[in-house]
Amino acid sequence: MAKDLGQAVMEAMKIPSKIRNIAIAAHIDHGKTTLSDNLLAGAGMISKELAGEQRFMDSHNDEAERGITIDSANVSMVHTVEGDDYLINLIDTPGHVDFGGDVTRAMRAVDGAVVLSCAVEGIMPQTETVLRQALKEKVRPILFINKADRLIKELKLTPEMMQKKFISIIEELNVLITKIAPPEFKQKWQVSVLDGSVCFGSAYSNWALSVPYMQKKGLSFKSAIELYEGEDDAAIKEKVKEFATKAPLHEVLLNAVVQHLPNPVDAQKYRIPLIWGGDLETEEIAKSLITCDPKGGLAFVVTKITQDKHAGEVCTGRMFSGTVRKGMEVVSSGGKKGRIQSVFISKGPQRIQIEEAVAGNILGISGVKDITVGETVSSKPMTPFEEITHIFEPVVTVAVQAKRPADLPKMVEVLKVVGKEDPSLKITINEETGEFLIAGMGELHLEVVTNRIKDEKEMEIIVSPPIVVYREAVTKKSIEVEGKSPNKHNKFYMTLEPLNESFAAAIKEGHVKPGRIKKKDRALWDSFVEYGLDKEEAEKVKDIFQGSIFIDMTRGVVALNEVMELVLDGFEQVMKAGPLAREACVNFKIKLMDVSLHEDAIHRGPGQVYPAMRDGLKLAIAEAGPMLFEPVQTLQIDCSQDMMGPVSSVVNNRRGQVLDMIMDEDNLSIIAKVPVAETFGMTGDIRSATSGKGSFFVKNQTFEKLPREFQATIIKQIRERKGLSENQ
Repeated sequence: MAKDLGQAVMEAMKIPSKIRNIAIAAHIDHGKTTLSDNLLAGAGMISKELAGEQRFMDSHNDEAERGITIDSANVSMVHTVEGDDYLINLIDTPGHVDFGGDVTRAMRAVDGAVVLSCAVEGIMPQTETVLRQALKEKVRPILFINKADRLIKELKLTPEMMQKKFISIIEELNVLITKIAPPEFKQKWQVSVLDGSVCFGSAYSNWALSVPYMQKKGLSFKSAIELYEGEDDAAIKEKVKEFATKAPLHEVLLNAVVQHLPNPVDAQKYRIPLIWGGDLETEEIAKSLITCDPKGGLAFVVTKITQDKHAGEVCTGRMFSGTVRKGMEVVSSGGKKGRIQSVFISKGPQRIQIEEAVAGNILGISGVKDITVGETVSSKPMTPFEEITHIFEPVVTVAVQAKRPADLPKMVEVLKVVGKEDPSLKITINEETGEFLIAGMGELHLEVVTNRIKDEKEMEIIVSPPIVVYREAVTKKSIEVEGKSPNKHNKFYMTLEPLNESFAAAIKEGHVKPGRIKKKDRALWDSFVEYGLDKEEAEKVKDIFQGSIFIDMTRGVVALNEVMELVLDGFEQVMKAGPLAREACVNFKIKLMDVSLHEDAIHRGPGQVYPAMRDGLKLAIAEAGPMLFEPVQTLQIDCSQDMMGPVSSVVNNRRGQVLDMIMDEDNLSIIAKVPVAETFGMTGDIRSATSGKGSFFVKNQTFEKLPREFQATIIKQIRERKGLSENQ
C-alpha cells in the first residue's frame, strides 16, 4: 500500500487477469455509497474517519441533499491479496427505480456485481430489479449483507436468530438467481456462506466477516455480537473501532471479489457472444474480443458521457479489446471519426490522466465528438456491440420552455447535453407548439433533471405538470384493407391483428432483437416459431420495430424488393405515431398480403409509397378495434399491519387494485397495481395515511387497456395538447 496509488493502478491495469470490474448494486438506502466510501478508505484514497459519511462518490449537490445516489460513479483502486496487486474498477450505482437506466449501463461495463442487502429489510423489489439487470448482461453476483449491527442493536437478536435471518436472505437471493440467470449459470452462480461468496457486516462501522476470513484470522461471529453489549456508548464505539481493524470491511469484501468474481479474460469468453452481434467465426476482431487481447484491434463501449469544462465530452466505458493511446485515430459505430486527446482513469469525481490502457479496463477517453451512450469506438469499422436496453420504458413526460425567448438556441444545446448525459431520457421537440418534451422514468427522475437544468446549466425554464405517455394498440383482427398511392397506380393490401402475447413478451425481454431482417437465418426463424408464429409467417418477418412486427406474405410481386425499404419506412412512421392520438403503437402484427406496382420506377418512389402505406395502415387500425393502453405499475407498499385500511383506500381511490398482502410479524407488504397517471403525489398520500411510516417501491411496469369510459376524454386531451386537427 506504500506505493503511490496512481503508480500501483498503472502497473495492475496492464495485466487483464489481475483486473476485477465490479458494480455495487442494491435497493435504495441499503448502504451502497457508504460501502464504496469504505472500500476507498481501505485503499487509502479517502480518510478512514470520514468513510461512510463523506459520500465521496456522490458528486452532485442534489445527491447530498436527497441522500441518494442519482448518477453511477466509478473509481479505480488497488487491493493486495497474498502479495499480489489486483486492480478493482468499482462502479457505485443508484438504487432508486427512477435511475435504473444508470444501473443497466453500468452492467455493460462490469463482469461482477456486489449485491447489497440490508440485514433488517432483506431482499427488496429493487434488489430483484438490479439482480435482473446484472444477470441479463451475464454479470456474476456475490452477496454482502449490510447493517448487521442493526440486528444486534435494534432487534436484539440472538446468534441463532441472526443466522436464521441471514439464511433466509441468502436462500431468497439464490431462488432469484435460479429463476433469472442464464441456464448454464443457474447452479454455478449460487452464493454460499461456506465458500465466502456471502459476506456480512456494517459499512457504517467499517467491519465485515466471511467464513473463510473468520477461519483464517481465528474470529467468530459471537465476537461481533459481543461488541454491542453494555450500556456505555463510548465504550461500544471504541470496541467497534478496534474490531474494524481486525476485520476491516474492505479486506474481507475485496478478498471475496478477487476470489469469486471473474477477471475480464474469463468473463469475455461467455459475455461477448451475448453482448456483441458480430460473427464469431469470420469477423477479424472476434478472436481478440473473446480473449480480451491487448494486441487486437481497439473495441471500446461507451457507457456514460459527462461534460467537462476543460476536456469537453468525456466518454467513460469498457475496453473489450486492444490498447488505447493518446493521439490514436478512431471511428465510432455512428460513423464519427476522431482522435483520442486524453485517456483517464476515474477516482470518483476526479480524473487521473494516463498514457495508455489495455483491454479489460474501465476508463475514460476524450476527443471523440457527437457520440451517444452504447456506441462502439474502434480503430477501424466493426460490427457494433448490442444496444443497451433498459428494463422499464420512460412513461412520464414534462414539457419545458425557456423563460426568455432569446434563450431558445441555448436551450437546444442544453437539452442535447442532458440527453447525452442521461440516455434513459427521451427528448423530443414539438415543432408545431415549440415545446420541448422530456420523457423519463418517473416524477423524481424528471424533477432531478429539470432542477439540474436550472442549477447546473444555469438555464431558466418553465416546467409543465407531468403528463403520462400512452400506447396505441388493437383488440381484434382487421379485414384486408387497401392503401392507394396519390397517383392511384400503386396498391398495397394488408391485414392487422394483435401480436400474440408470447412473442410480445420475447421482444420485451430481449430474446427477440429489434431491426430489419435481411438475410435467411434458420435459427432465428425457429425461435420465432417457438414464440408462437406459424412456420410460414416466421420465415417472412421483415421488420421488428418498437414491439410490433411486419410480415411480407406476398408471392412473386415484380419489383417489390426495390420498394421494400420504403414500405418498412412507412410501417415504422405509423408505429411511432398512431392515428388515435399520435402516441406510439405497440403489439401490432401486420401482414402485407398483396401489392400491385406501377411498372415504371419513377412512379413508385417515396412520394407514392409512403402515403399509400400510411393510409393503408391507418385504415387497418380503424378496422381492428383501436384502443389506448396506459402504463400501469406494480407497487410494493410497506407499512405496519394496523395501516392496512388507510393504505388500501389510497390504492382504491387511485383506480388501483390490491393484488396481494404479505404479512411478516407486525409488518405488512401490500402488492398493488396502480395506473402511472394516478401515482403523481402518491408518496405524500401514503405518508399521510401511515403517519410517515409507510413507503412504496416499483416492482414492475406494463401497459394495460385504459378503461372504456376514459378513452374518448384522454384521446381528446392528448390531441388538444399536441395541437392536432380532426384529420391529422
